[in-house]
Amino acid sequence: MSKPILVFDMDGVLVDVTESYRETIARTAESFTGAAVTREQIQEYKNRGGFNDDWRLTHQIVTDAGVSVPFEAVHDRFQQLFLGNGSDGLILRERWIGRPGALESLAERFRFAIFTGRPRAEAAITLRRFAGNLVFDPVIAMEEVENHKPHPEGLLRILKDNCDCEVFYVGDTVDDARCARAAGVPFIGIAGPSNPSYIDLVFLFQAERAYAIVDDINYLHEVFAS
Repeated sequence: MSKPILVFDMDGVLVDVTESYRETIARTAESFTGAAVTREQIQEYKNRGGFNDDWRLTHQIVTDAGVSVPFEAVHDRFQQLFLGNGSDGLILRERWIGRPGALESLAERFRFAIFTGRPRAEAAITLRRFAGNLVFDPVIAMEEVENHKPHPEGLLRILKDNCDCEVFYVGDTVDDARCARAAGVPFIGIAGPSNPSYIDLVFLFQAERAYAIVDDINYLHEVFAS
């Protein structure tokens, strides 16, 4: 049997996006509504499920504030803030979560893959910047699936191509957990104590029958210690 596979979501799992994607959501929404958006509010939307796409989440926040704006306008403003002109985009505020050697050690026992809601180009930027020495194969991004999370299409594709080994999915939202459960894949939930809805998230993961729940990916070795 081949090595088992750890499939990672990216945002909030491999990469701290507090000051990148989450900040972009807040700034984009505020630019249309004039009202500040808190991290707690953003997490509440995530915990509802169905908001894996940050563009649509941002548009929903704007709509819920009573402002009628085309989705395309929200999308374009979001991308302008996130990518900038190459030197000032909020994507540059991202932080790699894995400590030196943590994933390299896991790679001795597991193969790595990614199933993310990010566009492929944005996933590639971050992986080149932080993880040039790691192999993630395949990387299934937004464009590779017709049905986005919580639909399990991406995980089912990985399972189909790797039917002879065990597969785990590591994610940080209820959509990730539901995606894994729908695919019949053990789910490892990331719920850091700094998360503004930490307890609620833990309960959601437990309700989705998580295989394990850890603070961040640096604790994955403890999940598989036995």
